[in-house]
This record gives sequence, structure tokens and C-alpha cells, in this order.
Amino acid sequence: MTMVLWFLVAGAFAGLCAGLFGIGGGMIIVPALIWIFTAFGYSPDVVAHLAVGTSLATIVVTSISSLTAHNKRGGVRWEVWKRMAGGLVVGSLLGAAVADQINGHTLQALIGVAALLVACKMLFLSNKEQLGKPLPSTPVQVGAGSGIGLASAIFGIGGGSLTVPFLTWAGLPMRQAVGTSAACGLPIALAGAAGFAWFGQDVVNLPEGAIGFVHIIGFLAISFASFITAKLGAKLAHQLPAATLKKAFGVLLIFAGGQLFWGGLQGMGVV
Repeated sequence: MTMVLWFLVAGAFAGLCAGLFGIGGGMIIVPALIWIFTAFGYSPDVVAHLAVGTSLATIVVTSISSLTAHNKRGGVRWEVWKRMAGGLVVGSLLGAAVADQINGHTLQALIGVAALLVACKMLFLSNKEQLGKPLPSTPVQVGAGSGIGLASAIFGIGGGSLTVPFLTWAGLPMRQAVGTSAACGLPIALAGAAGFAWFGQDVVNLPEGAIGFVHIIGFLAISFASFITAKLGAKLAHQLPAATLKKAFGVLLIFAGGQLFWGGLQGMGVV
């Protein structure tokens, strides 16, 4: 299979998972891109960074689609989004700068750890609504946005696995927490992708067709495929048992995260 076909397969699977499980596709796209880039002989020094930067670029497209759908149903609390957005942008740019300083194998291992943590959360924890609470102060919301943006940019995700728990803790109903989280994915993805494109522009060993750490063909193919299959995933989500789906995705992430973590350690010479 050509690389473009692999991109389409990865995008289709990521979109399906995003629709099925209500999460951004970053946790699927990043591991898939690491394996694709490695299989096609890209330098191990740039593989993880290129995967993260490209993933963030694809999340720009998926987050616009998602937030539009949620906003039509009144699921986005824009006043909360406005307070968090500045922190999300600053945190995402800082995350791109931090990731630029991390060795490629180390970054791969860290992504593996992040996938394992998200898997454990999906398998063993739930986001309980805490309705009736007053919203936290503006500095707390800005600070939370900065931390979420920082972590999301480093790992190439839209931040939903962090934003939804914060917003439910802050007192938003689950529907509004999910919708507002989808909107928060846009500034994370825009700033993060721009940061990875900027900080990677002078890096050697990058493939042709990449702008910094953003692979343009990969971005276009994955965005196209995931946009189509996300709708199918959302339809299936209403026909299949949610608890079973959540556990199945958690198990998938354990395998993906474990392999990435082990591969990163091997590349670092730790094992």
C-alpha cells in the first residue's frame, strides 16, 4: 500500500473512533502516524514530532465540524470558552516549544504513557456531573486552559480527555462539557499545529511535502477520511452499548500505548 492509502485508513479509523467514543481522533492518529512514518523509513529523530504536528493539523478540521454540530444543539458555553481560549493558545504554543526540545524516542515514550493513562481513565473512571456549582474564577479557567493546551500540544490531541473532566468538575452538565470541550479543541489545534510548523522549519531529515513538523499530504488525506467516517461512528454509537464500546476502546489504547512506550524505551537504549 502507498503511504496515502495508509493515511486514508488511519483517518477512517480515527474518524470512526471519534464518532463512536466521543473523543478526538488524536489518540488514534498519533500512534498510527508514528507506525506509518517509521515503516516508510523516516528518520526516528523526527517521526514522533511529525506525527504530533500532523495530528494537531487534522484536529483543526474535526473540531470545526464537531463544535458546529454541538453549537446547533446549544451545547457550547461560549462564555467559558472565551475565558479558557487565551490560556489554551498560550499553553499550546508553549507545548510545541517544549516538544521541540524533547528527543524523538523520549517523545514517543511519553505519548505511549499518555495513551495508557487515557485508557485507564476510560476503563476505570467516569466524569460525574457536579451540577449547581458556581463556575471557578476567571484566573482558574485561564490557568486550566494553559495546562490543558500545554499537555494537548505535546501529545497531539484535542484535549477532550482533559477538558471534559475539568468542565464537569466546574459544574457544567455533561452535554455542555462535551460541546464546550469540542470548541476548545480548535484553539489548541490551531496554535499547536502552527507551533509545530514553526519550530520544525529548520529541522534536518524532514520529508518532502512537510511544513515544519506538519506532513501536508497526511493532513489532507486523514482529514478527508475522518470527516466522512465520523458521521458513521456517531450513528453506530446510538445503536451499540456505550459501556462496551468505551471498554473496547480502552483496551485498544492499552495495546497502542504499551507498544509506543516500549518502542520509545528501546530507542532510548533503556531496555
